[in-house]
Amino acid sequence: MNDDEYDNLARVERTHWYYSGKRQFVRRWIERVRPPVRSDTLLDCGAGTGLFAEEMQASCRVLVVDDHEAALRMLRRRFASDQVIALAGDSIPLPDHSVEFVTALDVLEHTPDDAAVVRGFHRILRPGGVAVITVPASMALRSDWDEVLHHYRRYDRPGLRALFPDDQWEMRHLNYTNVAVYPIVWLVRRWRRWFPADPRAVRAEDKEPPRWLNFLLRYVMVKMAGWRLPFPCGVSLLAVVVRR
Repeated sequence: MNDDEYDNLARVERTHWYYSGKRQFVRRWIERVRPPVRSDTLLDCGAGTGLFAEEMQASCRVLVVDDHEAALRMLRRRFASDQVIALAGDSIPLPDHSVEFVTALDVLEHTPDDAAVVRGFHRILRPGGVAVITVPASMALRSDWDEVLHHYRRYDRPGLRALFPDDQWEMRHLNYTNVAVYPIVWLVRRWRRWFPADPRAVRAEDKEPPRWLNFLLRYVMVKMAGWRLPFPCGVSLLAVVVRR
């Protein structure tokens, strides 16, 4: 991402319904599949500002990895030097089978070879280790927002599922999230395609709505992210997998 996008994220992510809700339902899924203990290690890939990893430190040891200097500067302010990994190239510099959890929250879409990244997750996870992945969904929603954030792609359910072959992974959960607002997001992004906004204007994605609406949107997203009912579409996709 561009440097200013990290500043935008740091400004809103603690309370904005989308970012705070995503962190909440990811933590709930980790607890549901395999509650972490203090001796466990969680690696947060593409950790960005490091807020999610910081919240997880109450449950286990955390490591953070990123390849962007703006993110690394933020991470070094939040974590000890031995917790921050600067990624140079495609391979995570950790031993095989060295962590119990891997999280990649809206990361795979930034990588040219997402399958290689997932193979790296498989290498560093211990057998029985858990990976939690979120990605943006539906190419119908592709917009200027994806361009600014340097997204290579948006995903559908079969495309994300194909990254986790059955002989290597046990799929515990795969479903669309942020389902309720899909029609609104589709309309907003169609509108922006037809009537491009001033590039200097604050994007809708970076604005926090009124407190009551912020609470309602977060509640609905978190609640529905825990359902096993398969949704036909959504703004994002969530995968929870266990390494065989």
